[in-house]
Amino acid sequence: MSETKPLAIVGWREIVHLPQLGLANIPAKIDTGARTSSLHGSVIEEFEREGQKYIRFAVDFPQQKVRQLCEAVHVDMRGITSSNGETQRRYVIKTPLKIGSLSFRAEISLADRSDMKFPMLIGRSSLRRRFVVDSGHSWLQSPGRDPVKGHKT
Repeated sequence: MSETKPLAIVGWREIVHLPQLGLANIPAKIDTGARTSSLHGSVIEEFEREGQKYIRFAVDFPQQKVRQLCEAVHVDMRGITSSNGETQRRYVIKTPLKIGSLSFRAEISLADRSDMKFPMLIGRSSLRRRFVVDSGHSWLQSPGRDPVKGHKT
């Protein structure tokens, strides 16, 4: 029997980073009910670079009055069912995602999350074989944030 290393533990919310997109310190909700991770972004245009499809999109941070323009490889256009049961066609990108000290390439759909509390949702595809979720805690992989027990926001 091969030895498996223990998985890192995440809370129900964490601070994550998308370094290739220039996005850091993004509050994210950990959601094992969602398959695909999702980022609040507005698609501006599709384009090609060196024969590869890309998406240019904007990520808005209204509290800071900041709009970050990002570019990422366009992987797919997918029907994704949202929390209200509605299926939407969404752009899917692939980019490095950093949670705690672990970095890996993740597929992330771009969605309008303006009415959501968290601009990013981390789905089970990104968590699988990397993390286990402790739903009774927050900020377990978020340096600079004190871990919080319970669901207080």
